[in-house]
Order: sequence, then structure tokens, then C-alpha cells
Amino acid sequence: MGNVIAHSKFTDFDINLFKAGKHYRLYEKFGSHMMTLEGESGTYFAVWAPSAKAVSVIGDFNYWIEGEHQLNVRWDSSGIWEGFIPNVGKGNLYKYKIQSHNNDIKTEKADPYARRCEHPPKTASIVWDEPYAWKDTKWMKSRKDHNKLDAPFSVYEVHLGSWKRNIEENRSLSYVELAEDLVAYLKEMKFTHVEFMPIMEYPYDPSWGYQLTGYFAPTSRFGYPEEFKLLVDKLHQNGIGVILDWVPSHFPEDAHGLGFFDGSCLYEHPDRRKGYHPDWKSLIFNYGRNEVKSFLISNALFWLDQYHVDGLRVDAVASMLYLDYSREEGEWEPNMFGGREYLEAIDFMKEMNEAVYGNFPDVQTIAEESTAFSGVTRPSYLGGLGFGMKWMMGWMHDTLQYFAKEPIYRRHHQNDITFSMTYAFTENFMLPLSHDEVVYGKHSILGRMPGDEWQRFANLRLLYSYMFTHPGTNLLFMGAEIGQNDEWNFQQSIQWHLVDYEVHKGIQNLIKDLNSLYRKQPALYEKQFSGEGFEWIDYNDYENSTLVYLRKGHKEEDDVVVILNMTPIPRDNFKIGLPRKGNLREVFNSDQKKYNGTGKFKNKELSAKKSPWHFRPYSTEISLPPLGMIALKYEK
Repeated sequence: MGNVIAHSKFTDFDINLFKAGKHYRLYEKFGSHMMTLEGESGTYFAVWAPSAKAVSVIGDFNYWIEGEHQLNVRWDSSGIWEGFIPNVGKGNLYKYKIQSHNNDIKTEKADPYARRCEHPPKTASIVWDEPYAWKDTKWMKSRKDHNKLDAPFSVYEVHLGSWKRNIEENRSLSYVELAEDLVAYLKEMKFTHVEFMPIMEYPYDPSWGYQLTGYFAPTSRFGYPEEFKLLVDKLHQNGIGVILDWVPSHFPEDAHGLGFFDGSCLYEHPDRRKGYHPDWKSLIFNYGRNEVKSFLISNALFWLDQYHVDGLRVDAVASMLYLDYSREEGEWEPNMFGGREYLEAIDFMKEMNEAVYGNFPDVQTIAEESTAFSGVTRPSYLGGLGFGMKWMMGWMHDTLQYFAKEPIYRRHHQNDITFSMTYAFTENFMLPLSHDEVVYGKHSILGRMPGDEWQRFANLRLLYSYMFTHPGTNLLFMGAEIGQNDEWNFQQSIQWHLVDYEVHKGIQNLIKDLNSLYRKQPALYEKQFSGEGFEWIDYNDYENSTLVYLRKGHKEEDDVVVILNMTPIPRDNFKIGLPRKGNLREVFNSDQKKYNGTGKFKNKELSAKKSPWHFRPYSTEISLPPLGMIALKYEK
């Protein structure tokens, strides 16, 4: 039998915290950790498997033979197996061979805490440490100013495998290549943040990363863990924040994964009504089990701590909130109060957010939550879930439906486009046009726009201009910023050749300038989550399908007036009410030539005159382009 030396990284305090669901740094204890013990170099292993009768570490160092290196179970009923194996080090492959008390079932499992995994379809864990000399000190010291709720927050959502491909070698770009190409592109386009669809290890490419097996390991598809750190580092050095998609809602049943880990339902809920997701054919975590809570919260903190990440976008929150999510009557059991809320999952999310903000007050958590559940972004001490932001799914649905209509019919749907303002400040909303809107036959964003070619692109410019001046933060999925024709295909690159055409280059120029407008105009971000930051000037002109509103910051002099024309009919001498006298200048016009607009409708010298209109004491007349947006600002 191979030599396993008894050793433990756990103190009694660690065990008590783990059992209580309050240990948030489990990655420092569990998994494989290279070390020197009694003068010998080797690796310490620790795994949680309370239903196991025996646990062996098998790997390329012992010919994958069970029993050669058998771990020792702790005496304290914690269910932790551990031990130090000499002469095992960086790069060695391993799994846990677990013999269960339940019918003596034997399984081979990847390490839930592994820092690196084999490239799929291979499934072994890899002993690894990822020492890295960070160079983002400036960002880390000041990132609270970039990530705070009253700062510009414009997010570019990216699927790393399909953003850009190496054509000659027919492969995705590596982390190192992305640290050059993607960083330069984000900086040029003036996005403030990038959001990566899940980069934690996952076995199945068509899941896009949403079925995780390696929660603590960046996927090996694109390089080593330290190379992903390089990518984050380079983004930070260039003033760009990093958000990761995080999936605590479910996990796949792959044999090497978390499911039925030690012959029992260890991570998943044993009741299939709570433990199995019918939509995704996957398992659901047991949020009421303290050790599982510790695992998940430790994982959230791991990426913020070890990888300097600036935020987590939490996937499928709605599926966690409700016991009857995607289930028919009789397929779910009410909670103790007879309701449909999943109380343990709600408590878990509150605790997760408290732990995140308690340890990293300068980051954000963002909920992908599609229901009217109250208080998603309210602090937990006030009864909320404690997220920093929430995706505004209602705005997304209403807006895309409105813009899909021929302009001649929009006069009958004015309420659809104005409705979002009735609830815009009930949560801290992020406006998402995400990957979910450009797959499964929904068409690309451009593909939803009506009319001839000129109208389709003008509608798209108008949609984006409306989005960037609507209260809230913004998220745009890759490809949308160049007016991609086709739906997203995870196996192909963005259609980069399109920017050779003026119409698509115009959309790219527009997004770049909208990002610049958003960052330069305090009225667009200082009160983006407050009703004080928005004021309707006119929303009743359904005959002309126009909207006029005011965005406001801390200073009156920063106010921005926004005018939208939702029809292809230009409007000369279009009169708008204004709050005070003064001269105004045009700070944005979506019809400019560089956006492939007409360039004919310009507003150079405007003056607010004492002529009441729209129930305001002053007014002016503007030249309003077809399917266009104008933004005006008072001269200082």
C-alpha cells in the first residue's frame, strides 16, 4: 500500500463553521494542496464524503489503483477524509475512488475543489497551484469607484469560446490571446465591464458553461488557471471590471461530478421535487444543508478572492426562489407555511450576499431573476435578498416586442414602451439584451427590426439609444454591437466581416459613442436607480409615437433632455417643453453620418424660450430625425 501520512488542515473551529454552514473559505482546506511535511514534498488531499466506507486517491502516480493511497476519515463525524501523499505534485492527475456504505457502490469522482481539471471530455482533476504576481493594484484600490451603484456600468457579455476564433487553426482564442485582443476591443468600445458566461469547468460544450462540474477551476479549454488570472489582470490594468456568471442553481448528473457523490444525495436534495430540475435535466443543490451552503458561498468568495473578480451574475435565481418553478400541480410540495417560496434557498441567497458584501464591499452581485419577487436588490437586513442589481427582464420583453412592430402600428402600443417607467425604481435594474435573446429561433437583435434595410438599422440605432438613456445599467451580448445578422452560434465566431460594411460599422460606432455618452454625462448614471433621476416631459404623443424625458444627476446643470422618434417620419420644428431658460446643445444624435444615418437633421443653436409647452414654462423647437434619438444639454 502507498504511503499516506495522517495530516489535517482543519481545526476544530473549521469543522464547527463547516457544520454550521458558516465556513466561507473552504477552498483553503478542501481539495489538493501541495506542501512540505516533515521534510517531504507532496500533496495534502481532503474531501467530504460522510456516507463513504473508504476513500482512495487514485491517479497517474499510482496507476489509478484503488487502495494504494487510502485517506483517513476524521474522528469527529464531519465526514471528511484526508491525508498527505508524498511525492505527488503539480501536474499529477487524480480522482477520488469512493466506496459507499450504501450497497458498497464504488464511484470515481473528480475533486469538487480542484483548481484545475483535464480538458473535456477527459474528467480527472489536476494537482495545481497558480502563483501569480498581480499588477492590478491601482484598480483594486479604486474599484469601489468603478463598481458603485452611482457609477456608469455598461457590460459586454462574452462567451469566450465564440467571441473570436483563430481561423487558420480553427480554434477558440486562448486566455493569453484574449488578454490582448478582447481587452483592446473593450477599451476601444468604451465598455466599463465585461461579463463572462461561465468559465468554471464544464463537460458539455452545448451547455454554454451552465452545467458545471469544476466549480473552483477555470475551464482548461483556453489555458491554465494563471492565464485566466492574466486575462483578469489585463482587463483591470485597462480600467475594465470583470463579472463572472455563477451557477448555484443546478449541476449536471455526469458520473464524475457532484451528483450522488458518496453514494448518497450529498450535494443535491434527496427529494426529487426539490432536487431535480425538469427543464435542464440536472440536479438542484440542497440549500438547507449547512455543508452545501458552505461549499457554495466559499465558491462565490473564491472567485472574488483568488481571481480579483468584480462581481457575480447569479444565474436562474427565479428557479431557486420557487418550489413550483417549471412544475405542474402535484409535482411540488408547499413550504411549512403553505406557500410556494423555497425558504431555504431564499435564506441561502441572503447569506451569500451578506458574505460577499461583508468580505468584498467593492463588488456587485447581479440577479438574473424574471419574476416579480419583491426585494431582490433590497438589503437583507430590510427583508430583501441583498443583491446589488437585477436584470430587468420585463423591460427587455416589452422593448423587443415594441420594436418588432411596424412603426405604423406603434401608435397603438405607446403604453408598452412607457410601462417600464411605472416600476423602474422598484429594484436596481440592469437592462439586458443578453445571449438568451439571440438563440433558439428568436433571431438576432437586428433580425427583429422591421422595414427595409435602412429602417432596420435605424430602428436598431434607436433601440440602443433608448436603452442607454433609460434609467438603469446596461448589458449587451457580443455581436449585438455590430448588428450581427445571424443568431449566435456557440461553435462559430462573431460575424466580424460585417464591420467592413458601412451599415454595420455604423452600429459599432454608435455603441462606442453611446458608451462614451453614458460615461461622460453624470445625469445618465448618478441617479440611475432613483426616481429622482428621471422625469417625463411627454409620454402622451402616441399619434406621433414620440417620447420626451429628462435624465437628472446631482446638479441641475447636468440634466440631459432625450427625444425619441419611433417612426420613419422626420419632424421639423418639433416642439418640446423645457424646465428652464437657457441655450442648449446637441450631445447625441443617432442619425449622424458616421452611424450610417442621413446626417441631415442637426440641432446647432437651440434656445429655451418663454413659451409654455408640455406643462413646462419654456420650450424650443428641434429637428427630429426619422427613427432617431436626440439628446440635448443646457450650455453652462
